[in-house]
Amino acid sequence: MEPFGQFGRVLIVFGIVLVVLGVILTLAPRLPFLGGLPGDIHLRGKSWSFHFPIVTSIVVSVALTVLLNLFFRR
Repeated sequence: MEPFGQFGRVLIVFGIVLVVLGVILTLAPRLPFLGGLPGDIHLRGKSWSFHFPIVTSIVVSVALTVLLNLFFRR
């Protein structure tokens, strides 16, 4: 395969990934369960707050792992 043909495919895949990521980031605030699961750490002080969505991160990681394994399994 030509070197530019391979580079073109890489650019197309990169563009598709960026579009999908943009759609996810646009729709994420509308999903009520993201960032509010039991087990997420949320601390508040008088003038500060800290939110660490550990359980949400684990759930998203497992879901993405399953989806990617379904699509890219050989």
